[in-house]
Amino acid sequence: MVPEERLDQIIARFEYLEAAMSEGGGDLARQGREYAELRPVVEAARDWRALNAEIAQARAMLDDPEMRPLAEEELPRLEDCRADLEQQLRRALLPRDVADSRPAILEIRPGTGGEEAALFAGDLMRMYQRFAEGQGWRFDVVERQETELGGLKELVANVKGDGVFARLKFESGVHRVQRVPATESGGRIHTSAATVAVLPEAQEVDLRIDPNDLRIDTMRSSGAGGQHVNTTDSAVRITHVPTGLVVTSSEKSQHRNREIAMDVLRARLFDMERRKAATERADARKAQVGSGDRSERIRTYNFPQGRLTDHRINLTLYKLDQVMQGDLSEVIDALVAEDQAARLAEMEG
Repeated sequence: MVPEERLDQIIARFEYLEAAMSEGGGDLARQGREYAELRPVVEAARDWRALNAEIAQARAMLDDPEMRPLAEEELPRLEDCRADLEQQLRRALLPRDVADSRPAILEIRPGTGGEEAALFAGDLMRMYQRFAEGQGWRFDVVERQETELGGLKELVANVKGDGVFARLKFESGVHRVQRVPATESGGRIHTSAATVAVLPEAQEVDLRIDPNDLRIDTMRSSGAGGQHVNTTDSAVRITHVPTGLVVTSSEKSQHRNREIAMDVLRARLFDMERRKAATERADARKAQVGSGDRSERIRTYNFPQGRLTDHRINLTLYKLDQVMQGDLSEVIDALVAEDQAARLAEMEG
């Protein structure tokens, strides 16, 4: 059963926010975010309650001999609709990850496989860049180091837009590729890998960083062979001494570099805190399913067969060309649906 009392509280809060925003005053940005988050729950709740009233009316018609045939015909359809609406409402009521609405820091690095892994890392960067463009998001490169052949040694990008982290958070992990490398003359299929990390952008209120814990260095920066990135003396490297985390940014403005590097550092520290809390919750439940450990192979891209397989949900698609062009929605939708189903089962169990 859907908890009626909770629905009453949510609808009352939604109506309060609606009135407060129309009157002006207060923190309109914060009110607007909360209002937008509650809206799908309230709409589903109102539809569900309206359908319940319709079902009650149809049942009352069963006592009327003239109306009984109509009611008997309508009730099965209405009951089916209610089951669907109830499931939709339960999904809307699932506790939200507070980071879902935030921008994200995307990090890509080559794994095993040498130059082919670096080239694949570059392919992944372009895939996410195209996906972001299709979503209407901004894809800002923070740090990019290339190999001589145009592969990636490292990419750090800031992806900004609505619900970025909610859509990208399942991309963290090891991505494996199977294909004949451009550097392979014998036509043999090689297997290599790249790692992807997606971190929610942290806000200053999420955690306080003690300035005494930071070591900030200014340095000269250039791309591979000096040909990909203009040489500059403004690059900034920030080391968080307690954790050993190191972040660099190589924009032309030293002041802007410090801001960008702090954003990335804050996101990484926030991610560490979230993972620590998630692990503690999972240990307490004794029921951790899929740790999200980045050492896990999450997906295989098989180029000879045009096949993409996501191993976490046993999803296989024979549309690898479209996926590499940024058509990731089908994969991400399936991962979101699986996550919702797992959380619903956990909540009801």
